[in-house]
Amino acid sequence: MSSCNQPPLPPDAEKIPYEMIIHGDTRVDNYYWMRLTDEQKSAKQYDEKTIQVVEYINRENEYTQLNLSHTKTFQNKLFNEIVGRIKKDDNSVPYFENGYYYYSRYEKNKEYAIHCRKKGSLAAKEEILIDENKLAEGYDYFSLGGMEISPNNNLLAYGIDTLSRRFYEIHFKNLKTGKVLNKTIPNTTGSIAWANDNKTAFYTSKNKVTLLSEKIYRHKVGSSSENDIMVYQENDESFYIGVYRSKSGEYIIIWNSSTLVSDYHILRADNPEGNFVKFTPRGENHEYSIEHFKNKFFIVSNLNSKNNRLMETNEKETDISNWREVIPHRDDVHLLGIEIFEDHLALNERKDGLRGLRIINQLTGEDYYIDFGENTYTAWISVNKEFSTNILRYGYSSLTTPNSVYDYNMDTGENILMKQQKVIGGYNQDAYNTERLYAEARDGKLIPISIVYRKDLRSSIPQNLLLYAYGSYGATNDPYFSSTRLSLLDRGFIYAIAHVRGSQIYGRQSYDDGKLLNKKNTFYDFIDAGKYLIKQNYTDSEHLFCEGGSAGGLLIGAVVNMEPNLWKGAIAGVAFVDVVTTMLDPTIPLTSNEWDEWGNPIEKEFYDYMLSYSPYDQVLKQEYPNMLVTSGFFDSQVQYWEPLKWVAKLRDHWQGNNKLLLHMNMDAGHGGKSGRFQRYRETAIEYAFLLDISKIIE
Repeated sequence: MSSCNQPPLPPDAEKIPYEMIIHGDTRVDNYYWMRLTDEQKSAKQYDEKTIQVVEYINRENEYTQLNLSHTKTFQNKLFNEIVGRIKKDDNSVPYFENGYYYYSRYEKNKEYAIHCRKKGSLAAKEEILIDENKLAEGYDYFSLGGMEISPNNNLLAYGIDTLSRRFYEIHFKNLKTGKVLNKTIPNTTGSIAWANDNKTAFYTSKNKVTLLSEKIYRHKVGSSSENDIMVYQENDESFYIGVYRSKSGEYIIIWNSSTLVSDYHILRADNPEGNFVKFTPRGENHEYSIEHFKNKFFIVSNLNSKNNRLMETNEKETDISNWREVIPHRDDVHLLGIEIFEDHLALNERKDGLRGLRIINQLTGEDYYIDFGENTYTAWISVNKEFSTNILRYGYSSLTTPNSVYDYNMDTGENILMKQQKVIGGYNQDAYNTERLYAEARDGKLIPISIVYRKDLRSSIPQNLLLYAYGSYGATNDPYFSSTRLSLLDRGFIYAIAHVRGSQIYGRQSYDDGKLLNKKNTFYDFIDAGKYLIKQNYTDSEHLFCEGGSAGGLLIGAVVNMEPNLWKGAIAGVAFVDVVTTMLDPTIPLTSNEWDEWGNPIEKEFYDYMLSYSPYDQVLKQEYPNMLVTSGFFDSQVQYWEPLKWVAKLRDHWQGNNKLLLHMNMDAGHGGKSGRFQRYRETAIEYAFLLDISKIIE
């Protein structure tokens, strides 16, 4: 690619113009040819086109390796540093269900978990259910799907994906004999729901082309999946579907979910041959969830309640006309979810942008929030399999507090720390500080920013700062602890999360204000957060970096187009950047599910708006910041060709001497490498990229 005395030359992708015409507008995509089908990618022998695409990817990867070759030793140091903080022989906190204590553990130097149980007591003999390390042998990628134990505790169902396309093959294991049955179920989401007869399992199959979950089948353990009976088919391609067993064990529940609508069908678990019935007719713009307890269902619903309210109904009268309100809607509190106990309700709520826990004693009416004693944090309901208990298990974390698991007595208020993530080599929480800041957006709305830094490295002059956000689908990035992040903080970086619109930081309204024809608010909020941090002297444009992945990669693509001089560097992971082309093509996996989020460009209003921010379409001849783009060849969520084409187009428009690098993992998908250690090889590359630009290599 270059001589020894000259810097490597960037790859030059071939241009083959491809015209796309709609609404009287013509777009020309010079890199449309980079698209391959799953069959082409997975073929044992590549065809001519596949060879051309793979050779170009290899040139990009080689170019990245050459550009970062001087950081190779540093990458290894970062990797060892990150992995060195991870406890090698770790255990999860056991939980009790149906006579057994269940937990997972890791052994030293092994990548994957070992899943175990003990009967009746933690002092009992250990029974290994699944050793992922053995199942992963011989595969470059391995992922375990759902693990479901039959009601009589004798059978285990589990899913396996070895390609990273999120297609799982379900296996069944006889826990009495230890034998794995030779009858499996291919092309599934990876989990099942057991009926009470201990031999009937319901599962979700996926479309091989669109990757959508679309059919529910009934399977008899030990029989061929070819004989399985379809019990439900979703005909609306904007919906995902799945099936699960209620916590009470009394119902099998099919769920259907689009961006705006929820739908459920229920069947008594002791009547597996019966017909599923609608919980209530499918509505419009109505999202809800259901939980069964005794003779009724609790319902978290947004019906006429943007931030949700709690309802209930008799299990025999589930039509919406019979729902009764338990907790009304509140403008300032977003009800996220519930956990039901014999005498208590535990509610996960977001108030003032923070995710906390509320306890209601159903006998006395006592109602209170758990006090966590920090100004920025996140708390969530953990695994609670029992009804007849006054103990709530919950998780807690903040930017400075390692992930923690607590058992909380809802009657006495006693709070027992069951486990806190251990940082090997020592971690002094008091050495770090976290703040909650509020930037003002250009339209006057407040943008919360959570930041963390090491106290003794906090400078009076602008310092390196990495700003992160996601901002789509209502997903909210709560402040959480990361031992990995210490490699940046201990080198003087500030880390910040911008809680932009498109999330639900202030409830449903924050989401509505950052989607469809309001999507640009997400990008504006992120830019305005960055400018606020500069104005407050935390950083400046020579030290401000940005990062986002997937839909957050779209965010990064948009903001570097809009404000290229604001950032010193940018990391765009598995970036969804070719918005218009993808949303116009329902043959691309998962596209039809996305129209309620982004809009359908078949309609001119949405086409024009999406085109105005689509990172791929808005690439300009200008000086961009240093950029690292990452992707996975087998990505099932964002097809690999989006970041690949984007980099090729950026190269054609690139001005100045900043770096543009692509790192594509040829063995992985949307989540990168599998295993608890090897995934950090890619983190080490990203950190080396940031620190190299910052001239911090030590």
